[in-house]
Amino acid sequence: MSNSLLHTAHKLSFNYGNEHIAFQRVVRAQTDDKVLIKVHPDCRVVVSAPPTVADDEVLAAVQKRGRWIYQQLRDFRQQMEQVIPRQYISGESHYYLGKQYVLKVLETSDNAQGVKLLRGKLEVSLRHKNPDKVHDLLNSWYKTRAKEVFAKRLDAMLEQALWVTERPPLRILTMQTQWGSCSPNGRLTLNPHLVKAPRECIDYVILHELCHIAEHNHSERFYRLMNQVMPQWEKTKKKLDGMANLLLTNSV
Repeated sequence: MSNSLLHTAHKLSFNYGNEHIAFQRVVRAQTDDKVLIKVHPDCRVVVSAPPTVADDEVLAAVQKRGRWIYQQLRDFRQQMEQVIPRQYISGESHYYLGKQYVLKVLETSDNAQGVKLLRGKLEVSLRHKNPDKVHDLLNSWYKTRAKEVFAKRLDAMLEQALWVTERPPLRILTMQTQWGSCSPNGRLTLNPHLVKAPRECIDYVILHELCHIAEHNHSERFYRLMNQVMPQWEKTKKKLDGMANLLLTNSV
């Protein structure tokens, strides 16, 4: 394969037992020859490797971790099988800051439509009960709460991120498979669904993106920074990944 092709993401695959597993190979910075493997909650397998590492070397590294990849895929598939679509009716459970709240849908005769967190319940008031409208009102409420919570947690995390000299701009954007991202110019983007997760998970994502201000790739330096500011980050990441299907999708 030519070097030019190695600079673009492309698909590879291997067999583990009777299962054919496809994965996407993406380029990571040339800090060493390590091959990094990530299995996402939506069952995507992404492998990061420097462009100087040949595909057959990547395949060999992935096959060595074949059992782990297979187990991760099996666990995530089981989670996906257990979820059912939300109906946005009274009695459902919805998350906020890691806690479950019972949804209560109320019809109101006035124009005061909205969402309140009251006595352990998420109360949604609207003129006529309609699941789509309840969904829209809840999403709007989550985005408003996300802006407030994320701004406060960003300020708190900046006290630990001593390499950041100025408060980075913060954007809230709904994403299907990402909790957050950091642009090359240092702008942080966070998924409003993250506000449903426990506070330590929010802090982890914010610190992860702040580390990208110092090192945009997942290099050794990046992971050294993560270990310095959050020594238990891998445990927190695992916790967040385990909740992904509940928090990122309209499922229970």
